[in-house]
Amino acid sequence: MRRTLAVAVSLALALTAVDVLATEAGPAAPAAGKAITTQLPATARPSHYRIEVTPDVEARRFTGKVEIALEVLEPTRSIVLQAVDMNFSNSRLTGPDGKTITLKASADAANQTASFDAGRILAPGSYTLSTDYTGLIGTQANGLFVLEYPTADGNKKALFTQFENSDARRFVPSWDEPNFKATFDLTMNVPAGQMAVSNMPVKQTRGIGKGMEQVVFGTSPKMSTYLLFLAVGDFERAAKAGPDGVEIGVITQKGKIDQARFALESSDEVLREFNDYFGVPYPLPKLDNIAAPGRSQFFGAMENWGAIFSFEHILLVDPKISSIGDQQAIYSTAAHEIAHQWFGNLVTMAWWDDLWLNEGFATWMAARTTRKLHPEWNLNDTRAAFTSRGAMERDAYATTHPVVQHVQTVEQASQAFDAITYGKGAAVISMLEDYIGADAWRDGVRSYIAAHAYGNAVTDQLWEQMDRAAPGKHFLQVAHDFTLQPGVPLIKADAQCVGGKTRVALEQGEYSLDQPGKTPLRWQVPVKLRAGKAEPVTVLVDGISQVELSGCKAPVVVNAGQKGYFRTLYSPGHFKTLRTGFDSLPAVDQLGVFMDTSALAVVGQQPEADLLDLVTTLPADAATDLWLVAAGTMGAIDKLYRDDPRQTQFRRFAIARLSPVMQSLGWDDRKDDSAETKQLRTRLIATLGGLGDEAVLAEARRRFDAFLAQPESLSPELRRTVLGLVARNADAATWDTLRKLANAETASLVREQYFNLLALPADKALAQRALDMALTPEPGATGGAALIAAVSREHPQLAFDFATGHREKVDSLVDSTSRSRYYPGLAGAANDLSMAAKVRAFAAEHIAEGSRRDAETVATRIETAVKLRAQRRPQLDAWLDANVK
Repeated sequence: MRRTLAVAVSLALALTAVDVLATEAGPAAPAAGKAITTQLPATARPSHYRIEVTPDVEARRFTGKVEIALEVLEPTRSIVLQAVDMNFSNSRLTGPDGKTITLKASADAANQTASFDAGRILAPGSYTLSTDYTGLIGTQANGLFVLEYPTADGNKKALFTQFENSDARRFVPSWDEPNFKATFDLTMNVPAGQMAVSNMPVKQTRGIGKGMEQVVFGTSPKMSTYLLFLAVGDFERAAKAGPDGVEIGVITQKGKIDQARFALESSDEVLREFNDYFGVPYPLPKLDNIAAPGRSQFFGAMENWGAIFSFEHILLVDPKISSIGDQQAIYSTAAHEIAHQWFGNLVTMAWWDDLWLNEGFATWMAARTTRKLHPEWNLNDTRAAFTSRGAMERDAYATTHPVVQHVQTVEQASQAFDAITYGKGAAVISMLEDYIGADAWRDGVRSYIAAHAYGNAVTDQLWEQMDRAAPGKHFLQVAHDFTLQPGVPLIKADAQCVGGKTRVALEQGEYSLDQPGKTPLRWQVPVKLRAGKAEPVTVLVDGISQVELSGCKAPVVVNAGQKGYFRTLYSPGHFKTLRTGFDSLPAVDQLGVFMDTSALAVVGQQPEADLLDLVTTLPADAATDLWLVAAGTMGAIDKLYRDDPRQTQFRRFAIARLSPVMQSLGWDDRKDDSAETKQLRTRLIATLGGLGDEAVLAEARRRFDAFLAQPESLSPELRRTVLGLVARNADAATWDTLRKLANAETASLVREQYFNLLALPADKALAQRALDMALTPEPGATGGAALIAAVSREHPQLAFDFATGHREKVDSLVDSTSRSRYYPGLAGAANDLSMAAKVRAFAAEHIAEGSRRDAETVATRIETAVKLRAQRRPQLDAWLDANVK
């Protein structure tokens, strides 16, 4: 889901999906001694589901029939499985002797289970459980849900499913946990003329009267319930022949298929690359990507096997509004979800403790593949630094958690989809691959996939393969240190010239945002050092280490290449040498020094002057990524001066620093502009506008007025930025104009963009109007929660108080998997200690005790931000007084 060797491959992996059904072995056992969590009694497990469902969209209900082939593993009176909001009838059990037993069904809503009581003890053996049932169709992305969207021909509706992490139980009574893999036969009764899509191709379609058709899909491979998928609607499909006879398709609402062509070609490229990388051909006969209007507060795309689901805003390229950044996001998302077809679908984590095996790997794989297959985007190794440092910001709080985490409940599983699972997981993989070498890493991946195909695994089973692929590297200890304990290592470095050589002393500590005095944890940290342009040297640091490098003239970079997951604190003398030789460093290491300096200045471990001096001396022709970080730094410091008279002084400095770079780029794209140049241009315009640069704001307004008269005058690259600046500074008349544009638009992508703009104004009264609108049908069933969240970026207290004050209504706008993080997240931008108390009070009353980690994280962040702001301001003030008149 997306917030993407020299080992002989077994014969089974080369078989077609149908062949696999007949020949595969059962799932591989988890690592020795590792008990797999389950919410169900260990008395039975399924092997095959035969499901028939008939939706009634208008009534928001569906009827279903299911036959489940299962094995009773030990004597039991009842078959217990998972089900939510279902009623059962005609329940029966056919035993090994062919006799049928009538079952008594009962539901346990609190535990999300259903029990089917046989009235006597069932002996171990093979049985078939059959039942008729009814369920609910929702309006948010949980279980089977409906989305309504406007078209030129009026409003239309489409059905989709979303089952990760634990919502297949809303669609079919099932063993709805990843370790209970089974095969599926799905039949849908749908309105004639509508397209039905599932994991496998359509096997048969026939009319059944009353304007209905029955669609029968092929039998799926063995998979977890959360990967089952269904969509029904007024769709069209484009397809092409992919590698090894696989048909690759994209599916959209009618009239939008051309907007999915880029995604179609991207999927073809990525699938070919992954077939090679994994050493195992994609095993299903087709791979579709289905676009849906709207959005979720929980996810943007989902890797259902053979039928990836994506919201339109991360799948379609609308020529009116889509920028180069949008295309990169679409490509990266496709790569992320297709990577899951192996890491997650073919081999699935045994329980949600190891979710990172899915998400961290797919995130890393997506970045690697996008860089490789689209070099013209210049998404070079500096992006590894961005991924790593982004995860570190979350990981530096006491409320963090290990990459491999213990999950007890469904609600906790939903909270596991976070920056640690995705960002830190990807960063740790990047570090480990760099440490043992790309070839050894790939060899380990191929061995792991081959060993556990169609089964479940835990993290140590991946590590076992990696350890074999990289003998002598102490791999297991390094991997365990970074995945079984939380936190961010800090490497303190000091370089001295001794006898014509550079002696680098390295000392390990821990980087923390909210626990400055904590006893540091210990890691074995692979640290790569480079002096100038010499070959890097790698050392494992566990406590204190010393390294000698040839010569004394070249500046020494710690974490050369920035693949290591740690912060680096240079001694004052060492930092001075780096700053003097800054221009000679590779761009990725310049970025690393810059980002580490920024992070360490925030917590007072490095002078604020070091950071601001780097910004001051940054040359105009510095790498694009450096200016992107500089712009972000200026924006972050500006927030520290909010509602403070000194903000004017700081803004003079920031505008003077960024404006020349912006002017050199100009407002409009040039013929030879690279992708990164286009992105820097829009970032600088947005930052300068946010800093109150009058020239930028005036030009944005002029272009908006021209856009109103001639919409094509505003390029896709500038559209989001210009409209965003106008919206943030909107008066009532401008807000009303944007609202009219939103309601007149029938293209769902464009319509969503307009409605989002209505939530951006700095004017509190206009923000309140957006909040009030969020509770009406106007922005659409999935748009209201997004509006409230967008308001919270500028007005966190207003948005939080509004949402919690209308909780019953807002609950209906948010998919249930998101609520424990949605409400606390609205307060995330607050800088008022009273908001931390409000978040904790809300969590204590409305969030289950074991699911309050997000709430506590937000509260802690608010408290830490207030504390750090007070600590930072004197140094910042002193620097401004000395350097800005």
